Amino acid sequence: MPVRNGQCTDGVRCHWSICLQNFDTLSLPAPILKALKDIGYDTPTPIQAQAIPPALEGHDVLGSAQTGTGKSAAFAIPTLSRLLAHKPDKRGRGPVKPRALILSPTRELAAQIQASFANYGRHTGLRQTAIFGGVSQFHQVKALNRGVEIIVATPGRLMDLMQQGYVDLSKIEVFILDEADRMLDMGFIDPIRKIASKVPKERQTLLFSATMPKEIMHLANSLLTDPVRVAVDPVASAAPKIEQGLYFVSRQQKPALMQHLLTETDVERAIVFTKTKHGADKLAKVLGRGGVMSSTIHGNKSQNQRKLALEMFRSGKSRVLVATDVAARGLDVDGITHVYNYDLPMEAEAYVHRIGRTGRAGKTGIAISLCDKSERGLLRSIERLTSNRIDAIDLPEALPKLEPVPADERDRDERPQQRGPRNGPRPQRSGERGGPRGGQRSRGPRSEGSGSSDGSAGSGSSRPSSGPKRRRNPGRPGGFGEGQTGGKPASRSGGRPSGRPSGGANGSGGGSGDTKPGQGAGKPFRKNTRGKSMPKSAS
Repeated sequence: MPVRNGQCTDGVRCHWSICLQNFDTLSLPAPILKALKDIGYDTPTPIQAQAIPPALEGHDVLGSAQTGTGKSAAFAIPTLSRLLAHKPDKRGRGPVKPRALILSPTRELAAQIQASFANYGRHTGLRQTAIFGGVSQFHQVKALNRGVEIIVATPGRLMDLMQQGYVDLSKIEVFILDEADRMLDMGFIDPIRKIASKVPKERQTLLFSATMPKEIMHLANSLLTDPVRVAVDPVASAAPKIEQGLYFVSRQQKPALMQHLLTETDVERAIVFTKTKHGADKLAKVLGRGGVMSSTIHGNKSQNQRKLALEMFRSGKSRVLVATDVAARGLDVDGITHVYNYDLPMEAEAYVHRIGRTGRAGKTGIAISLCDKSERGLLRSIERLTSNRIDAIDLPEALPKLEPVPADERDRDERPQQRGPRNGPRPQRSGERGGPRGGQRSRGPRSEGSGSSDGSAGSGSSRPSSGPKRRRNPGRPGGFGEGQTGGKPASRSGGRPSGRPSGGANGSGGGSGDTKPGQGAGKPFRKNTRGKSMPKSAS
């Protein structure tokens, strides 16, 4: 694949980023320049300086940059400029068809990209929408039916709506893939190829990825035509203003050390990364019992729960966010001072993405990792990738002693609640049911040798009434009524629908005497037949 390099390094010519010192030097439409001034953007970042000029000229772009470098503006600004310069013919009937498609791996990143397009295009009149799973598709379909020019989507939900016939990609002019390596890790390579097959071949394609494995290069070969390659901040380099530290600690001491770091140190806003979803929930509960309130975000949370957790974290109502790697990319929250790796990531590249949540926009940040004996190999992989040895920090002398979370509280949110008795524990019954209301039964285990419901002859001894009687609704089939004898209901509402045998083991019982062996004279299964008179109960 022929690649033109747009990277400004020694010995490599770059005619784009030399003159791009501010956005005014570009031939951007007036509405976009006004929006940039309203936001306060004057000087482009390195990835923006290298990617925007060739994209404005209509070239395909292959970009390599980690999160937090301004990639969203690098492809959003030229995309909006192209859509404004080539307005569609509105003489046709029907809603406007989408002309730009952006694919992202996660819901949070899709929502963030859609917000970026809304900010940069606030004065353009171009409409955009975000399509992702975890929420109802009703409002997404409604927006598509009204007509949008820009779609930001995750591959799964987009494929679903395409199969339902709600999405038409025949007019796409710009096709963008953001965090392509992450989508590859999540298994979206086949959906991406299927989506690309529905997009016109005469298009502009921009692909951005933090890493460039062979699979990404193969994908780029099949999607891009004579691309301009730009690369800044390789994944192996962490932000220079991030102070990194490391604690060697046992697995059992991690919760206590984590609580100590969040309470004793000057932490304004922190993200704590865990390896698993269950581990995130468990840690949040342990911290909550220690007085550290936190929000949780991971893949098992619904989109509304994840959105609420992020809003609380952004607004400052919750200064700690416990998350899995779902938030390692695409989470753009200002003022994050600390990042804690409660569990080291399985992939060394994820470490750079994690700690990149702090130290953004030229600010300083602190990244602390907790490493137990089983994670020494992961630590060596991280140090090899970053070519930097992380300094170890001595453990504090006195760690808080945490009580373990009780099992019932730990599993309360994970198992369905079972309905228990309303009036205390269920009474233990023995013998035959008695009392003035033989058709009613007390809740409890059925014993062997029960007799008829009205105290008539049976094989077992008499059963005294114990506990409060609970009468089922007589207006529904299978309800308990009064005066039921001989194993047959006395009205249309009588009988048991369960089919379980009740009564004596020898099959004896009062009433009509037609009970089956092993069923007794309690309440055998009897299907209630509408419109037929029921046999009279035995006296």
